[in-house]
Amino acid sequence: MGSISAEAVKQLREKTGAGIMDCKEALSVCEGDLDKAIDQLRKKGLATAAKRAGRAMTEGTVQSYIHMGGKLGVLVEINCETDFVSKNDNFKDFTKNIAMHIAAANPVSIRREEVPQELIEREMAIYRAQAEDLGKPEKMIDKIAEGKLEKFFKDNCLMNQPYVRDPGITISDLLSELIAKTGENIIIKRFIRFQIGE
Repeated sequence: MGSISAEAVKQLREKTGAGIMDCKEALSVCEGDLDKAIDQLRKKGLATAAKRAGRAMTEGTVQSYIHMGGKLGVLVEINCETDFVSKNDNFKDFTKNIAMHIAAANPVSIRREEVPQELIEREMAIYRAQAEDLGKPEKMIDKIAEGKLEKFFKDNCLMNQPYVRDPGITISDLLSELIAKTGENIIIKRFIRFQIGE
């Protein structure tokens, strides 16, 4: 593989926000394939994020987003480790985008572990009843219901949702990219979404 073009590095930087040397290395490893290089950088971001998970987060921000002429509003708390990162433009953009995403995608919880048990049981009862109505054999009903529950988690848990501005990545991927960029542990701590008439 010859030298990596500056244009390819620039494109990869724009798409991922990763550093120049990381972009060059990923393109070199992936023989200039942009899509593969993006995946490579994402994996690296995920590994970095996992390493930082134990560190304390005492800084951050509460971001608001108001939509539809005041008919829909979101407050989200996002924490980081230092005041320096909380004032960083990448962090600020991320918090705005997450608040906007929550307004649009209406998640039930941040993570699947936080979905209330009674909601899971109610969904499972509905999925089982649907499978029974279709005349599915008894031994397949639970499997079908579990498959539909997985889809429910994907659609309704913030971290699993496809990002509204780029459905090719999840909110979890977006967060990992920010962690890789800032070098700090960052967490979406809590949110509340208000909609008139709900």
